[in-house]
Amino acid sequence: MRTIISFAALFLSAILLQLSTGGVGPLDAISGITLEFTTEQIGLLGSAHFIGFFVGCWWAPRLMGSVGHSRAFAVCTALGAMGLIGHTLTNDPYIWAILRIASGTCIAGCYTVIEAWLNAKVTNETRGRAMGTYRLVDLGASLGAQMIIAVLPPASYVSYNLLAILCCASLLPLTLTRANQPPTPNTQRLRPKLAWACSPLAVAGVIVSALSSASFRMVGPVYGQEVGLGIDQIAFFLASFVLGGALAQYPLGWLADKYDRRWVLIWLSAAAVLSCGITMAASGAGTVGVMLAAGFFGLTTFPIFSLSSAHANDFATSEERVELSAALMFWYALGAIASPYISSTLIEQFGPGALFAFVAVGHLGLIIFGLARMRSRPTPEERTNYVYAPRTSFTVGRLLKRSREE
Repeated sequence: MRTIISFAALFLSAILLQLSTGGVGPLDAISGITLEFTTEQIGLLGSAHFIGFFVGCWWAPRLMGSVGHSRAFAVCTALGAMGLIGHTLTNDPYIWAILRIASGTCIAGCYTVIEAWLNAKVTNETRGRAMGTYRLVDLGASLGAQMIIAVLPPASYVSYNLLAILCCASLLPLTLTRANQPPTPNTQRLRPKLAWACSPLAVAGVIVSALSSASFRMVGPVYGQEVGLGIDQIAFFLASFVLGGALAQYPLGWLADKYDRRWVLIWLSAAAVLSCGITMAASGAGTVGVMLAAGFFGLTTFPIFSLSSAHANDFATSEERVELSAALMFWYALGAIASPYISSTLIEQFGPGALFAFVAVGHLGLIIFGLARMRSRPTPEERTNYVYAPRTSFTVGRLLKRSREE
């Protein structure tokens, strides 16, 4: 019973955390528009978030080893709350960018603690249910975080304080649970070259996935405003992307387990290029057309990270898979740091359609690279299971390792 209660506490903390720090991204973009930030400055806020995310992924395991799970979670949550409340003290976009580093560190650090705790508590009997629930929590809370801007006024003292309250509330379930804290896992090595050694195509895939997802989530509100969507409609626009990605997981997983994953990745990227064109064309097709296009865009781009991860794991040994997951997350973080600023600069220069032109070019490059890589080596005879891989921390590979091998 204590194990079940501790799982419930972890999941509730994850939901509250995602609603607060996940909601600040779209809220910052809308607030930036209201405060007349430039598009480049709004993109900088998104890039700053992923700088913090990278810092949190690297630092949190070491912090957890020094002070334990609960205290490490409290430290990261405090950083997130300070970053949120700090938004109300100034309207300077560059100070906001520094504050976004704090919120990015918070979400990566807290998810590191949650996943380390969850991995230590699951057993063979509870792993399936725990992982299924965790995936549902990750996708559901991410969907809710995009929707939250529909009810929060932009550039408002109340809005940022409500998000800070949610961030602080995420402390309560995890710190009040009476379950014993697990032992601190050893800090894994970060070896980015391992991912390239296993699969250069997988590295390219996760970078393009970051280019698609980070650009859309952080700069998508600017695109929505440029094509005439209201604030509440922008929330549904972002949510359509996440919902499309969630719906794609099962059919893409079936295809990835049945056919050569490189061909699935290539055809999925081709569909992503098509979805970029459709999204640009739908900008004048009314609200429903824009929403459907965003859902199709999410359906074709969101699963690319998990598909690339599955392909890389086909070439890794069992002992390498935890470090491989961290290496892939490293490459994803690098792409996510660069892409919001690049895409916002392109929008500033060439208009809103440049966002999806930028993503389309990335996927065209992935198609060409994928076709080239298919000549380098054959498909492996034994393959791991396709697993939806949350992009939450460098430690998520500990949770996914057994699911891939079973």
